[in-house]
Amino acid sequence: MSKKSKFKRSVVFPIIMLAYLATMAWIGRDRLERGEYLYYFGVIGVGIIIIILLYFSLRKKEQLQQLREQELEDNQYGTYASNPPEQDTSKK
Repeated sequence: MSKKSKFKRSVVFPIIMLAYLATMAWIGRDRLERGEYLYYFGVIGVGIIIIILLYFSLRKKEQLQQLREQELEDNQYGTYASNPPEQDTSKK
């Protein structure tokens, strides 16, 4: 069985990427001061779009993995009624 993580990957990675984007925006603020608005906000906008796509991609991956684990668990422990009774083929 897999250990349940407290923080999901689909949340942690985008938060790390947002912190990185904020740091890069702070470092690149001199471009904003020079009047390169389109470049500055364009890079930030593309970064945010990529982070949003990353979040939904990781979330979908986690949901599929959880579904696979649930199906594996359900198939591992079947009920007696779901197993056909064995027939005795020997003649008495």
